[in-house]
Amino acid sequence: MAGNQNPFAAIFGDDPFGVGGGFSGGGSRQGAPQVEFNTNEEFNKMKDKFATMGKKAMIACAIIAVIVVAVAYWWFHPPINIHSMDTWMFIGIFILLPSFLFFRARAHAYKHGSAKVGVSKAKAKTFDTLAWIPVAVVALVAVGTLLSLSFFPGNAQKYANILVPADDEFTQDIQEVNYDEIPVIDRDSAMLLGNRTMGSMSDLVSQFEIAPTYSQINYQNHPVRVSPLGYADLFKWLQNREQGIPAYVIVDMTSQDAQVVRLDSEHAIKYSESEPLARNIDRYVQLKYPFYMFGEKSFEINDDGNAWWICPVRDFTIGLFGGETVSRAVLVNAATGECQDMAVEDVPQWVDHVYPANLIIQQYNWHGKYTNGWLNSWLGQNGVVQTTPGTDGSAGYNYIAKDDDVWLYTGVTSATGDESIVGFVLVNQRTAEAHFYSCAGATESSAMQSAEGQVQNLRYEATFPILINVNNTPTYFMALKDNAGLVKKYAMVDIQSYQNVAVGDTVADTQKSYLSLIAANGTVANTSSVSDSALEATGVIKTIATAVIEGNSHFYVTLEGDSKIYDFALPGMIEIVQYAQGDTVTFKYVEGNPTCSAQSIEAAKGAKANSADAAGASSTDTAKASDEAKASDGAAKDDAASSASSDTSAEQKAA
Repeated sequence: MAGNQNPFAAIFGDDPFGVGGGFSGGGSRQGAPQVEFNTNEEFNKMKDKFATMGKKAMIACAIIAVIVVAVAYWWFHPPINIHSMDTWMFIGIFILLPSFLFFRARAHAYKHGSAKVGVSKAKAKTFDTLAWIPVAVVALVAVGTLLSLSFFPGNAQKYANILVPADDEFTQDIQEVNYDEIPVIDRDSAMLLGNRTMGSMSDLVSQFEIAPTYSQINYQNHPVRVSPLGYADLFKWLQNREQGIPAYVIVDMTSQDAQVVRLDSEHAIKYSESEPLARNIDRYVQLKYPFYMFGEKSFEINDDGNAWWICPVRDFTIGLFGGETVSRAVLVNAATGECQDMAVEDVPQWVDHVYPANLIIQQYNWHGKYTNGWLNSWLGQNGVVQTTPGTDGSAGYNYIAKDDDVWLYTGVTSATGDESIVGFVLVNQRTAEAHFYSCAGATESSAMQSAEGQVQNLRYEATFPILINVNNTPTYFMALKDNAGLVKKYAMVDIQSYQNVAVGDTVADTQKSYLSLIAANGTVANTSSVSDSALEATGVIKTIATAVIEGNSHFYVTLEGDSKIYDFALPGMIEIVQYAQGDTVTFKYVEGNPTCSAQSIEAAKGAKANSADAAGASSTDTAKASDEAKASDGAAKDDAASSASSDTSAEQKAA
């Protein structure tokens, strides 16, 4: 190729688009044709045409406008409610703006006249006045928005009182965890497990896909995540819409088992998010209840395994758009479309999600921010708290199962968002019942980093923790996942001392390690907090030694005929100082390696050996006196008196 000729010129020619110039470097270049467009001039021409329309044209335009508005309303289905921002957006775009333009155009036509419209100052004034109506409506909406703001007098206290948690004691309100029911996986892991079940649906895999819903619920008193199938695309919907969606996926959050639950034709899911037209669940329920504002819905199954949609009804209690809460809930049968509209307090027990998680977080943050007034929330910030953020900067929360309900859990930190918490809050997602537990400790993100530090060589990532009660100790529990998202290990972290971390391959191993750890650090303080898995030992003390580890005193005890070493950590096991070598002791402990951590000393069985010997001698004397009484009444009385005196002395010594 000679010179610097562009290779595209050899293929497409010098001027492939016919606009001149081409690809060559030389010759005159003619740019692309330019079109001049004067915005004001074109707008005025369009306005003049609009203003000079005849009556028939105006009627035709009005009919078309009504049809467009009706179709737009059916498609976008905004609620008909003055508290809905969607409603005002719809009214503004499809009603207020066209009305304003029409009135202004007619006023302009009557002011200046045209070929079809004569000059009329009266009509021009009338249309000028009508043009102010859309403006006045917009102004009223602006005033309503202003009345919704927190700085408006009295609003701060209203915001603070929407969700008011009760102050409770953690050890009294939160029962010890049942490890058979503890959720060990998060939503991402549940999605991974659920999506892998598609291979078991050879007849459905090309027609359906699993929806990303994965709602966490309590199903028959067991934590699970459920998600419906959905149509793979529009053509798959056309093929299967008559039969509906034949299955949903359920993932057990404790055993990590995932299965596809097939539904018979009577209970197949007809109303879903993947429906594009009338049976789309959002469109269906909104058009059925046009004056309700619906919040974030959830997919759930009842105790019989039938699919339902739970649609909370939003309500705004402050101004026009402020103070959001939930007043009612509409339950929609996913198979039949049957709807049950009921107040929050009437929602049945099997329903778990009425209040969306993000709404609960927002309501508690209002309480934490505005309890002492709006001005304090910005300046002094006395007592201002907020929920802890997640690892991605969004709201950090998780769910726990309690009283056959799903409770939202989140930590509470200061307004500055430091790495410590002042407590945590639990909120029932069905009733909005809220409890606050005061507890100074580490944030969830700090605990996650601490757990990841234990397995940093494996580069596992911790899931967002859940709150559990272990020996009356507030504890973070989390799973550790590999790069593929599979759970490999588990971790427990002491909230108050987050350097206390136990990691295990199974939940049981993690529990044992953690119990041993907190016992060794003196966390266990009373018998009532002893774990159900604790073992009991009784024996004569062979050796006893003391040591100080990381500032904590420990008594190490061995028993005669027992090779184990028992660790009595102070101050929790302070009773051990009463014992010495040769004493008999009974206590409960948790298996460990190399030491077993003592959890409690059984006082009733912990009498010392010499006291027991004295009591035994007393018993022998009593028997001897009884024998001698048969031989001689007088001697029996003397011996009995002596025996009684000996008994009294022995009892006092034992006491």
